[in-house]
Amino acid sequence: MIKKVALLLILFMMMTGCTTTGHFKVPEGADLYIYKRPQPVEVKPNGEVTTKPFFWTAAGIPPHGGIPYRLEKDGDVLKEGRLRAKFRVVSIFWPPAALIYWPMGFNPDITYDLINDTQE
Repeated sequence: MIKKVALLLILFMMMTGCTTTGHFKVPEGADLYIYKRPQPVEVKPNGEVTTKPFFWTAAGIPPHGGIPYRLEKDGDVLKEGRLRAKFRVVSIFWPPAALIYWPMGFNPDITYDLINDTQE
C-alpha cells in the first residue's frame, strides 16, 4: 500500500513539475500563441490552458517583463503583449532541469482576460 501511494506521489510530482496551468478569456475564434512557440495552445471551454513552463526570460511584470503572447485570427495579429508570470516553487524540488530551464509559469490565482486587457 505504501509503495502504491509513493508511486502515485512521484507520478503527480512529475506531472506537476512539467506543466503550468492558467485561466484565460480569449476572443471567440482566436488562436493564442504563448512564448513565441510555433503552435497555438489549446484553450479549453472553461478557459484553462496547460502548457510547458517557461525559461527565466519570462520573469518580470508587464509591459517589459512577463510571458510573451500573441492572439491571431485568420492569420492576422489581433493583439500581442506580455502576461504576468509566477515563480514555480515546484521547480526547486525537481532538479536539475526545472530550476534551470522551467522556473516560470502562469499565475494560477488570476484570470488572463485578453478581451478586456486585464490580468486579475
